[in-house]
Amino acid sequence: MTVPCDIADIKLAPEGVRRIEWAAREMPVLKLIRERFLRDKPLQGIRMTACLHVTTETANLAITLRDGGADVRICASNPLSTQDDVAAALVNDFGIPVFAICGEDNETYYRHIHQALEHGPQLTMDDGADVVATLHKDRRDLLPGVVGGTEETTTGVVRLKAMAAAGALGYPIVAINESDTKHLFDNRYGTGQSTVDGIIRATNVLLAGKNFVVAGYGWCGRGVASRARGLGAQVIVTEVDPVKALEAIMDGYRVMPMAEAAAEGDFFVTLTGDCNVIDRPHMEAMKDGAIMANSGHFDSEINLRALEAMSEGKRRVRDHVEEYWLQDGRKVFVLGEGRLVNLAAAEGHPAAVMDMSFANQALGAEWIALNHSKLESKVYELPDEIDEEIARLKLHAMGVKIDYLTDEQKRYLTSWQEGT
Repeated sequence: MTVPCDIADIKLAPEGVRRIEWAAREMPVLKLIRERFLRDKPLQGIRMTACLHVTTETANLAITLRDGGADVRICASNPLSTQDDVAAALVNDFGIPVFAICGEDNETYYRHIHQALEHGPQLTMDDGADVVATLHKDRRDLLPGVVGGTEETTTGVVRLKAMAAAGALGYPIVAINESDTKHLFDNRYGTGQSTVDGIIRATNVLLAGKNFVVAGYGWCGRGVASRARGLGAQVIVTEVDPVKALEAIMDGYRVMPMAEAAAEGDFFVTLTGDCNVIDRPHMEAMKDGAIMANSGHFDSEINLRALEAMSEGKRRVRDHVEEYWLQDGRKVFVLGEGRLVNLAAAEGHPAAVMDMSFANQALGAEWIALNHSKLESKVYELPDEIDEEIARLKLHAMGVKIDYLTDEQKRYLTSWQEGT
């Protein structure tokens, strides 16, 4: 049977298989879920469209969903994040339709989303909510058949909550990002390591002793700030939230507005989910040789249009590094075209942390398949017991044991009579 697809080169499949297998070694929780899914088939016959970064880790999730009985189609959630060998392996060796090519233009990106929707999904799985947005804008004819979906990332959850608040959301969504075993680990440790990895791979510039500006001190920003400091950088944090700014101060970082940080920074990384976090006035104040990168979901955090208008020209000086010549003689650099630097210039999050994130995705798909008839068109969080079970499985896989409450301790915690 011919598998529907639009990929770069099917001949890359053998390398993709080897790398998928390598990632699987670091994903023991997903392996346990896959074994149960093979037995129980909780997603039997359910059509799914998954718009995710097409990486080795995502491949292991897609295989798990397939083994759970799902008819799953994959498209990319970022034009630069697709690993073409992985896409080829999913099609050639695992029979999973994939529509994704690394470096695809915007028109192709959305054509691939439409192709992934052609089988009329009952469940959607998003990283950034582009599938949900496409369904609601362009394919409303398919909405009656969709019973639910899941969302992977902070930016997507923000978009979906805005849709729900406006009464525009057409079906229930599980916010995977809100699970503790997702954002406390994926966002902090995964984004922290992979973002710095992408910057180092792209530039080969020493971080030690450099001024490293982190825009946004959510869990992603905290992870990047921690890893940059660990490599000897002098970290500056910019924030709009006074509580997060106070946390950054208490964690030992300098905190200031971007207007002040702009003149000091050697590196700038945005992780806010907002637009124009680095704007024209900031770039006008930057020192010669400043390097900018983004690790927020969309390529809107650095105002590239303003940078183009300020520049006399640009050229690619290394893979994933664009040099802009400013009209006053300075040069500044942008990594990964302003897109997710950890995926554009590196391989994304390590498999060990995506093990928990994608365990949440797999169990989230199962939960919404079982419970969608009782849900409204709102954004939900996964039940705490699922979060805790994923954490227990991860600890078990790591060979770590923990204490359990005695009956006496349980009674004490649920009583009010005892005191000093």
